[in-house]
Order: sequence, then structure tokens, then C-alpha cells
Amino acid sequence: MPFSQLLLKVVAEAEPRLREIAEASAGVAPSDPNGWSIKQELGHLADSAINNRVRLIDAALDGKFAGPSYDGPGWVRLGGYATMPWQEVIDFWKSLNQSLAVVLDGIPAERLAAPCQIGNHGPVTIEFLIGDYIAHMQHHIDHILSGRQRTA
Repeated sequence: MPFSQLLLKVVAEAEPRLREIAEASAGVAPSDPNGWSIKQELGHLADSAINNRVRLIDAALDGKFAGPSYDGPGWVRLGGYATMPWQEVIDFWKSLNQSLAVVLDGIPAERLAAPCQIGNHGPVTIEFLIGDYIAHMQHHIDHILSGRQRTA
């Protein structure tokens, strides 16, 4: 299955289940001061989509990417997900991933082997980065839907 279809499948399967989570439950602050509410955890996935969109487009256009990792907790805090309405967080996450699927469809096959260096991590290919992004998202979605709180 092409990566774009796999990404859209994850989103399509998760979205109705995410929408079943009540606003009050999604916003419950975790007991751990370093933890995230459900809203914040899904917001983290929106931030991941934003960062990976830039990485993938740059790597596809330039034949390589080298850039920093990002401060996940900082992005979540500044993103304001804790105070956003839950349905808006879902809409934002969904929209970003739909736009990312378009990017995935546009990456030429010969660019899937382009090297990507993120922060201090060893280089990986665009293809690895895409697969890792989808696996990362699925991990967090599974966590959110399990009802357990997450530590950042």
C-alpha cells in the first residue's frame, strides 16, 4: 500500500474514535507535571506532521535534508492545545495529515533514498522517515485510544 494511502487509512480509522472522546476527558491534565493531556498528545502529532512536511518537501526537492530535531514539549506548550476545543485539535491534526498525504504522493520514487539528517541522529532515507512518521503516529493514536496518560 502506498504511504499516502496508509497514512490516510490511519487517520480515517482513528478520527471517529477520537471524536467519541468527550471534551472533558480530552482536556484532563495529567497528574505527572511532565505529562500531556489527550488534547496535547494529539497536538504533538499535529506538530510532528508540520515538522515532517518540511523535512520531506526539502529532501524531495534538494535530494537531501539536514536540520534540527524539534522540542516536542515546547511545541505542544506554545501550540496551545491544552486550551483549544478538542474537536478543533482533531480537525487540525486531520487536515495536516491529509495535506501530508498529498506531499507523499508527490515525492518522486527516485527521491525515496535521499538522505535525511535530523539533529544528532544518523542519516536515514526519506522512505525510512515516512515509515517512521506513520509508526510514530500510530503509536500515539493507540496510546490515546487506550485512555492512558502520556508523559512527554
